[in-house]
Amino acid sequence: MTQPPSPSPTATYRLQLQPDFPFAAAERAVPHLAALGISHLHLSPVLEAVPGSTHGYDVVDHTAVRAELGGERGLRALAATARSHGLGLVVDIVPNHMAVPEPVSLNGPLWQVLRDGPASPYARWFDIDWDAGHGGRVLLPVLGGRLGEEARHFRVEGGVLRYQEHAFPLRPGTEGLPPARLLEAQWYRLAWWRLARSELNYRRFFTISELIAIRAEDPEVFAATHGTVLRLVREGVIDGLRIDHPDGLVDPGGYLARLHEETGGRWTVVEKILSGDEQLPESWACAGTTGYDALRHIDGLFVCPQGAGRLFSHYRDFVTPLADEGGDWEETVRRAAYEVITHDLAAEVERLVRTAARISARFPEPGDHAPWALRHAIRELMVRLPVYRPYAADPARAGQDAAMLGAAAAGARTAFRVPEEARAVDLVHDLALGRLTDDPGHGGTDCADFAARFAQTASALHAKSVEDTAFYRYPVLLSACEVGGAPGEPALPPEAFHAYCARLQRDRPASGTVLSTHDTKRSADVRARIAVLSECPDRWRDALGAMADEAVCEVGTGGADGAGPADPMVSWLAWQTAFGLGAPGDGPAAERVVPAVLKAVREAGLRTSWTEPNAGYEEAVEEFVRNGPCGPTAAPLAALDAEVAPFIRANVLGATLLHLTMPGVPDLYQGTELAYAALVDPDNRRPPRFRPERLAELDAGTAPGDLSAEKLRITATALRLRRESPHWFGATATYEPVYAEGPAAEHCVAFCRSGRVLTVVTRLSLRLVETGGWWDTLLRLPPGGPWRELLTGRELPGGAVVGLSELLAVSPVALFVSEWVSEWVGGHGELA
Repeated sequence: MTQPPSPSPTATYRLQLQPDFPFAAAERAVPHLAALGISHLHLSPVLEAVPGSTHGYDVVDHTAVRAELGGERGLRALAATARSHGLGLVVDIVPNHMAVPEPVSLNGPLWQVLRDGPASPYARWFDIDWDAGHGGRVLLPVLGGRLGEEARHFRVEGGVLRYQEHAFPLRPGTEGLPPARLLEAQWYRLAWWRLARSELNYRRFFTISELIAIRAEDPEVFAATHGTVLRLVREGVIDGLRIDHPDGLVDPGGYLARLHEETGGRWTVVEKILSGDEQLPESWACAGTTGYDALRHIDGLFVCPQGAGRLFSHYRDFVTPLADEGGDWEETVRRAAYEVITHDLAAEVERLVRTAARISARFPEPGDHAPWALRHAIRELMVRLPVYRPYAADPARAGQDAAMLGAAAAGARTAFRVPEEARAVDLVHDLALGRLTDDPGHGGTDCADFAARFAQTASALHAKSVEDTAFYRYPVLLSACEVGGAPGEPALPPEAFHAYCARLQRDRPASGTVLSTHDTKRSADVRARIAVLSECPDRWRDALGAMADEAVCEVGTGGADGAGPADPMVSWLAWQTAFGLGAPGDGPAAERVVPAVLKAVREAGLRTSWTEPNAGYEEAVEEFVRNGPCGPTAAPLAALDAEVAPFIRANVLGATLLHLTMPGVPDLYQGTELAYAALVDPDNRRPPRFRPERLAELDAGTAPGDLSAEKLRITATALRLRRESPHWFGATATYEPVYAEGPAAEHCVAFCRSGRVLTVVTRLSLRLVETGGWWDTLLRLPPGGPWRELLTGRELPGGAVVGLSELLAVSPVALFVSEWVSEWVGGHGELA
């Protein structure tokens, strides 16, 4: 029997489970995390995954909790310990795909499909196009070379076809066939891995062929793949859910409605990345997003718009990029989108072309289009979408999606030289919006399939072209190159932040909010450091200039010999990476900076890539990073780091307090209660090391001695306040901006929650100092009170007018409550 829905969390804490950090390790951390003030642990995926996986998104068995983590017994023990400390569990689930593991037998349903073909009862699980031209077989791009070159490595053993570490089932009755006929007789076609981009006939996660999409829209598949998780929800082990990549689903809204019903309305957030002013569809039955939209609005406050513009000028002078290779954001995105859709997603586009061609033949009025025209129309329409995808199945989005696709179609038509041929755009446009429907008498589903797959491919295109390509080709201010970010417009004024918070409180008050995750390319504290450069662009220019020729990576064409053309773009990126990590000139830090920079240049794909590596170039980049950003050459940058340390502190503490007191449910990533500098994965997925003794010291009255301690004190104070007074922050709470008055008012961001909590934060603190400080800028406290500042214990009467130079003399942030609740003091008042 479904239990009644549990209350929304007051704050969650993400733990990245892996064999080196299993359930037992998480269980040992529970007392510390409970003392910190969270209400729920947030666990990465817990179902059976590929052995050794450090993330768990490569699920192989939905019926079992992962043995490497401790199995279901370990999960239940963790839940019991958490419950004994007043904590619940939120679990990340992966409804969109499963792994294609080595060996495939680890994925039982897929193994049976490869053995028995479309007749397998599991064939409906996987999104396979059996009619895609491989003789009714599914392409498996696993070979290291062409089939003829690799055939000598095949062997049949015990009724299984083996190739290196791979093992594949044999179709019954084919074991004794000659090798060539045996391969031809299977329900799968083994192929060179390079064929995946153009010949693959199963839907995958983005461009990762090792992850095969499943059809969660099928009720039978939903029940089978969600049964274990739903049982654990009903049994009280799991209290809430995070949904990975909902944009990969055919109908995210329909999926969430079913999940909401099955869980009894448990708190659920979705990893939906919102672009620009896009909002989560109203009809989605969930609390909100995982919070990348909040990250964007917080980060934007700490970027100086004028300084960001000047930094771009210095970047342009240093790098001299072409417009579509980092010189202009929109042009860079457009070029990346064309590259991804014509190369990386060629197979996905061809599936759409085949479907559209069949529809075109059946609908003579909008139809009769050549495949090349349909292909061109699909590409030109898709690259112009400003968001991840449309939602044809959601009537509430019809007007919004029609306007968006209409604008994209107008641009797509101009890409055709012959206007009459541009009518192919009209067909694709109408199909993408779901305006053409299948004839029930015909028995096909082509129109519905096209609308769904167009949206799914569009989301993959946006993710790969923007997040995974353009972000790495436009490194002007790396802190802005973050999931959900807008590198072309990195700064946001306080008015935009307040408007976002008011809307969040009104529409999705229990939505998630984040600053760091397992997927952020740089942790919040790294971004806070880099954001300071927007306030001192000339100092950054001068620091690079002081290193003269050593500031630029010289790339040899035949190896790392220092000769050949320079690469100032990777140089700029590497210097900012080392600065953000807080490690300019730090030799050991090269072990972390080098992998991050190499990943960046491979993702950018301009001089090397994952599939076409340029060994000589990569050797030169590594040598440059070790000798430059992480070597003695970095002395001028180390000096700049020391100069701006007070302003980095203001950014770190300011972002922390905003995140913990704004509307929504804050999610803390493991270790971020302290100063936490991490780069892109795998750097940000290292097992956490907790420091409970530092919290105990603060509780015992020890004054914070460094930035880590200051951040920890703010974090624990705010989290405990949220936990003990959830109504001040929850669905019935209010959000009111509080505005300073005076010459430096723009440097203050303040708001009041439910008339009881007042947050005050300094923004652009370096510019504030350069313009003379707060002067006579004043802040009027809300009525009520008395107001007590929780970090210092200072009290002020309600309605008091206070000079910000006095209010923020000790710390760049302040947190007030209008009434001191004695019960709250009893447990944790020491922090005040």
